[in-house]
This record gives sequence, structure tokens and C-alpha cells, in this order.
Amino acid sequence: MSELRVSGLHKSFGQHPVLRGIDLVVARDSLLALLGPSGSGKTTLLRVLCGFERADAGRIEIDGAPVAHDDLHVRSEQRHIGYVAQEGALFPHLSVADNIVFGLPRAQRRARHRVDELLALVGLPSAFGDRPPQALSGGQQQRVALARALAPSPSLVMLDEPFSSLDAGLRVETRQAVADALSAAHATAVLVTHDQSEALAMGHQVAVLWQGRLVQTATPETLYRQPATPQLACFVGEAVLLPGVVRNAEVVCEMGTLPLALAAPEGDATVMLRPEQIRVVGPSGGVPAVVEGRVFYGPDASVDLRLAASKQPVRVRLAGHLCPQVGETVGLLVDGAAMAYEPA
Repeated sequence: MSELRVSGLHKSFGQHPVLRGIDLVVARDSLLALLGPSGSGKTTLLRVLCGFERADAGRIEIDGAPVAHDDLHVRSEQRHIGYVAQEGALFPHLSVADNIVFGLPRAQRRARHRVDELLALVGLPSAFGDRPPQALSGGQQQRVALARALAPSPSLVMLDEPFSSLDAGLRVETRQAVADALSAAHATAVLVTHDQSEALAMGHQVAVLWQGRLVQTATPETLYRQPATPQLACFVGEAVLLPGVVRNAEVVCEMGTLPLALAAPEGDATVMLRPEQIRVVGPSGGVPAVVEGRVFYGPDASVDLRLAASKQPVRVRLAGHLCPQVGETVGLLVDGAAMAYEPA
């Protein structure tokens, strides 16, 4: 598979800029999850990469060969990119096998080239080849769509929110099967998603697109633990934001004097903690707080509290069997380091 390299990419529709100077590298045999809210430009970026839309400016290279820059625009069918649409887009009048080989040369279509191999790769039995796609579940249809995208041995695979129409349980199962298939095929892939847990679970790297700009590209752990801004922290996961002061390479806030995950300038700051970093202890230990609400999920629970001194709201995530009762006074302690940002 190939490396994808993008630099200075711009795209507007009329007077409305959608992509603003995108710089991006996707390494060979890796999956990059492109994460962002609706309207951030994710699908437009994917369409420009595939060649379905023409870039206004910038450069796209696949394995060092330019496919878009200045006056160059290589057509989508010549970019050797596999594409998996949101709904799979299988042909209902063709069998599963015929769907898989649809984009291959005629001789390979007649021979059902690699159908059994590709079905096995996406975790489906070879007997499914003779079935119509509508006889399969939604998750199975998405696996067939991936097999079709992999059939021509493409340079890259692009997946446009392929799990969004599946229910929660099927989504987890299908995305794991797809991740396993991409890994086994040594595919270089870009997954577009607005689902934070999906991006963190599947991506070797996660790039966050915000109002047409890439605001951070990092490993899932770095993105979650060290987001570039407080707004990004709240988008990627739940975040507790508190006022504080950075002093002597630490940050002081109502939760105590805490180590910093990254160096920050001294002075007033916005402190960010993740809810699972905060431990609930007895009322005689830690920072006093009162439980105002709780949502019990079984294995774990989300608890809303208010700090006794400042009345600052705090959300905690903890094991379900440790969930306190509403109205109870507890103590709070922090595990690990905090992030500190300049106040808005």
C-alpha cells in the first residue's frame, strides 16, 4: 500500500471556504481516523482526495506521485483508490460475489477473482457469495462493500462514515472486523467519522478537522490526554474545566496542586481533567463535594457533583459499584497529570 501526503489543500464552494490549508500525511499500512463535527469539511476532504471534487489549491501525492496540484487533476478512476460509502452502495440485482468483482476486468469478473479470499478477509463465509446483498445484515453488507473496495488491490482505501447506520452493538462488531481486514490486507486507509470512540478505537493516528482546518493530528492516547485546546478536549471526550494558576511547573486549582501533562506558561490558566481521573473517597478525605446527580450504566456510572467551596460543577466517571447517592457529601482526589491552557 501507499503513503498519502497532502499539503496546503484548499476547497471552496462559491464564496464559502470548506477546506483551509490542509496538511496531512498518512503512513503506509496505517489507518488515519478523520474526526470532526458535522459541517467541518470531512466528507469534502475525502471527496477531494478521491478525485470526486477538484481542489482549488494545494498538492496531493500518492506514494510520491502527484495526483493534484496547480493545473493537475488526475481523475478518480486513475488514482487507484478503494472507496466505501456510508451505506455500502451495493447493487441489489447482483449477487455478493458479483458485487465484489464489479470493478475488475471482464475476465476476472467471470472467474470471480479472489471472491472466497476476500470474503474470508472480511470475516464472511464463502457461501455468502451466491446470496443477494439484501439477504445480509447491515454489518455484513458493509463488510462486502469493504471486500469490493479491496478487490482491485488499491493504493489507498477511503471509508466515509461506514458504520453510522448500524446499531450500537453491530457497529462495534463490524468496525473490529473492518479494522482486522484492513490490517490483514496491509491497507493504507482514511476513515471519516464524527464518532469519537470510533476514531480513538480504530485510528493509528487521529486528525481532528474543525471549521475546515486540522487542529491536531496525534495518536489516540495523545489526542485524548493532551488535546490542543479546551474546546477540543470537550469534543474528544468529557472534560472537567476549572480555573487555576500555573506556578513552578505545576498547576494549582481547587482540586489541589497537580502535575502538568505538558509545560504551560505561568499565570492564570484553564485546567482540564478527565472525569475518570477523579476518585471519590470518604467525606473526611480529599476536596469536599456534594452529589447532585448520577447516571448508572451497570459496569460504570457518571456522577455530577458540586464542589463545596466554590460551587463549581464537576463530573466523575467511576465503577458502578462505587456510585454514591444523590445528596451525599464525598471527598475528591485526582490521579495523574492535568492539562493547563491560557484562559479564554
